[in-house]
Amino acid sequence: MYTIGQVSERTGLPISTLRYYDKEGLFPHMERVSGARRFSERELEALRVIECLKASGLEIRDIRQFMQWCTEGAGSYPKRRELLERQKETLEAQMDDLRRSLAMLQFKCWYYEQAMQDGGEERIQAMLPDKLPAEVQVLYDLAHGRTPGKTALNVSAG
Repeated sequence: MYTIGQVSERTGLPISTLRYYDKEGLFPHMERVSGARRFSERELEALRVIECLKASGLEIRDIRQFMQWCTEGAGSYPKRRELLERQKETLEAQMDDLRRSLAMLQFKCWYYEQAMQDGGEERIQAMLPDKLPAEVQVLYDLAHGRTPGKTALNVSAG
């Protein structure tokens, strides 16, 4: 069993956050000794799940619902899995968006590095949209939502 201070130290979460989670009902089996919260391995594992769900973008009310389902036993497995699958799909879509954004930033860094070396953008513009160096073409295509090798209409690099 751990005190709230020990859990805070161990996880790096502020005591106020741990109290808030408890107040929100996210630790339904939390024991108290003389009114003081005592965290078991069960609460530490719940905390790992809570922080994962929170980092994935799930709202506290949805995390509370998930934790409630956990107390309901095997009958709630389908609901729990559905929530996790839905959040996984959301996170995967966000990761795809981030990959495209990163590709755009990498492409633009290359673009402006070349423009600075050349003293202008003319040479690079002549390579657009599908005559870029192979490693840069991959970035360009990803950033512009293109299937490699297909030319997009009305492409502007500036």
